[in-house]
Amino acid sequence: MKILVIEDEPSVRLGLCTALKAAGHRVSSAGTAADGISLFDKEQHELIVTDLVMPGGEGGMEVLAAVKSRSAQSGVIVMTAFGTVKTAVEAMRRGAFDYITKPFDAEELLIAIDRFISQTRLEEENLLLREEVRDKRRLESMVGASPVILKLCDTIRAAAHSDASVLILGETGTGKELVANALCALSPRRDKPFIKINCAAIPETLFESELFGYEKGAFTGAVNRRKGKLEAAYGGTVLLDEIGDMPLMIQAKLLRVIEERRLERLGGNEGVALDVRFLFATARNLKEAIRAGSFREDLYYRINVLPLRVPPLRERQQDIPLLVRHFLEESASSSGRPALAVSPEAMRLLERHDYPGNVRELKHALAMAATLCQGTVITPLHLPEDMRSPELCEEPDSAADGPALLTDKVRHLERELIQQALEESGGRKALAAERLGICRRTLWKKMRDLQFPNLQGEEDEG
Repeated sequence: MKILVIEDEPSVRLGLCTALKAAGHRVSSAGTAADGISLFDKEQHELIVTDLVMPGGEGGMEVLAAVKSRSAQSGVIVMTAFGTVKTAVEAMRRGAFDYITKPFDAEELLIAIDRFISQTRLEEENLLLREEVRDKRRLESMVGASPVILKLCDTIRAAAHSDASVLILGETGTGKELVANALCALSPRRDKPFIKINCAAIPETLFESELFGYEKGAFTGAVNRRKGKLEAAYGGTVLLDEIGDMPLMIQAKLLRVIEERRLERLGGNEGVALDVRFLFATARNLKEAIRAGSFREDLYYRINVLPLRVPPLRERQQDIPLLVRHFLEESASSSGRPALAVSPEAMRLLERHDYPGNVRELKHALAMAATLCQGTVITPLHLPEDMRSPELCEEPDSAADGPALLTDKVRHLERELIQQALEESGGRKALAAERLGICRRTLWKKMRDLQFPNLQGEEDEG
């Protein structure tokens, strides 16, 4: 341990330094409080052993205050004569680790130092344990025990402590935003702003002002200066979701901002410093977009510093039972009813489905099943039609009334969910399909079967 001894008596100081060095410690020394504080400022020490009363006006109390103001981790042991024990107790109240009364032998001091080392080690172990628990809790959203998901969690932990840009790749519904949330929560910037920007949801005419902000008078209606989303995230993290849908003109400006770490507001000519960590996410194949001329190659290589692929659900099917239990427990918590069970037949159907909409599709399917289930067990008839076996869709005549009513409920609920998704996406079917966790072709077929209006002339796209 690195120890600083501050003692005005040369013989006492020399004796202490000799004993501490013999015990294996690295030792520095000073004869006054001022010299000791100056030495501590130049070279930080883990423990300071200081006399409480020294000539020259400054003493152990001033040393204690200086050390604690500069390093909360460094400890202080004060040495005091019998007549100033009350003052030594006050020093402990202000943060000193311990005190010893003069005269004392070296063994007494070494025992106090050993206690400090033991306490410091225990605090470090507790801190590491708390960090591990915190990290585990912040990765709880990454439900699964498959090798691919465990590898993903390890990569997230490693990438979180870097400031390098991360490109999160994955199909629609795989959980790219959950990965971004974990990256931010585990990073040193976790207590700073986390701004999420959906590039597919911003009209091209508003893109520049949304990202970079604008100056007063930049355009009609700009009556005041306004910060953009990038500037609002200063010191924190920015997620540019669906980066593949960003207009080319904005891509060029974003590239410059990333390279220079400065931006200019719309209508301004003064650079604004930018301190953010960039995360990017996309379901598109950006290399194909580059070949098609819709994405800049130079921007791709600038953002693809730490690529992170989120696996589709078909590559981690062993996680489906864990995800089913997780989503049903979530549903039970929000509804206030006990968690539902899943029949073996229904679980087999859930496990063998190919999930073009990935985890989001599974979540929505279970939400529907939980709504339709009036008992305590989800059966195949509670699942969406495209997850059921053909034989389960053929309802026997003797039970026509019950299943027919259930089918009507399913159709009604599907229609409501589709209508809500269309309203939230402004009528854009591709975005509505993404929200529902299904492909556009499936959405079109469902809208046709449910007799949605205004479908004439639309093609069944694959």
